[in-house]
Amino acid sequence: MASNGSYGRERVADWSGVRDRLRARGLRWTPQRRTLIDVLSRADGHVTGAELIERCREIDPTTIPSTVYRTLDVLEELGLLRHSHGADGREEFHVQPVASHGHLHCKSCGTTWEVQADEAAGIVEAMRRSRGFAVDLGHLSIAGQCAGCSEQTAQSPVGTPMMLKPPST
Repeated sequence: MASNGSYGRERVADWSGVRDRLRARGLRWTPQRRTLIDVLSRADGHVTGAELIERCREIDPTTIPSTVYRTLDVLEELGLLRHSHGADGREEFHVQPVASHGHLHCKSCGTTWEVQADEAAGIVEAMRRSRGFAVDLGHLSIAGQCAGCSEQTAQSPVGTPMMLKPPST
């Protein structure tokens, strides 16, 4: 996932009591879960489930995707991470974000930026007012074209037929 846009400030998640909290939810403290917690504690920004599995398998090749996803669900319930969906629909995880935020995704260059609550307030309020709809900002992803790509597009002759050779007279 291209992600060279802005990421907000992060709190450091408190992973110290995770083992006991997982056990309280009926999950065993396995080497795979220990590896996942280690990987998550070092994660920065957004990461997909597939990326987490790959990182875990670099440490423990026996990592099973179902264990990773089941653990991620419980960790979200515990408030240690949140999931959202990228512009391509993939589920992404963000380790304990300071605040809920949405995303902008440029379809041309693939860059993703976070949209903080104050920046999204206009569209969130408009949806509430016009439709009575409460937006979950953490699941808001807007795809479009960034300023840099828009500028490049405006400068290129879009739709102009290319002439391979000058017409003969």
